[in-house]
Amino acid sequence: METAEATAAERPGLRERKKQRTHDALLRAALELFTTQGYEATTVDEIAEAVDVSQRTFFRYFAGKEEAALAVVDLSQEHFVAALRARPAHEAPLEALRNAVLEGWDAIGEAVARIVPVDLYLRSYGMIESTPALLAAHLRRADEVAREIEAIVAEREGLDVRTDPRPRVAVAVFAGVMRVTERLWAMGGDLSMEAMRELTAAHLDAVRPSLAEKWRNG
Repeated sequence: METAEATAAERPGLRERKKQRTHDALLRAALELFTTQGYEATTVDEIAEAVDVSQRTFFRYFAGKEEAALAVVDLSQEHFVAALRARPAHEAPLEALRNAVLEGWDAIGEAVARIVPVDLYLRSYGMIESTPALLAAHLRRADEVAREIEAIVAEREGLDVRTDPRPRVAVAVFAGVMRVTERLWAMGGDLSMEAMRELTAAHLDAVRPSLAEKWRNG
């Protein structure tokens, strides 16, 4: 028979799991509604009603619709940053950026799938592209991530990002390629993960070879 102490020790874990389930259910409902009837046309009340919770509960988990709409995209960017930090030190900047994207693809997909169906995540990109307010917010967040990536690249190469322009230039090129890829893929006919991966690889491989060199001794 369980003791009162053991039961009490388990409660925080049970509460956290319940909160996570509610969070994920709200996120799935929001993305389903956003992608089927439109971001602007969807209300917080509709999202909450789809999960059978109150509007107040929704705002416990998300500051608003924008945060819910971009939450999974933010998660994928966090995984990319972590993957870049973990790349071997011998890799040149562009090589490390490329490998962090392409070799981390499956891990990002698995992380997303634990929260929402991958096809729903992929469909949400088209919704972001076609919604000006969301696209602006997405690009603003991507710019913030770029600043973090610049610092990582500079640290890997033993450079000062404030005085050496190469980390910023390389990340600007990389971010530009990823933005073009994302836009073409989201507005195209094939919204599969494989199509996105192939398009990303093709575009990154088209970048000038000079950016793929190591700089530490340059």
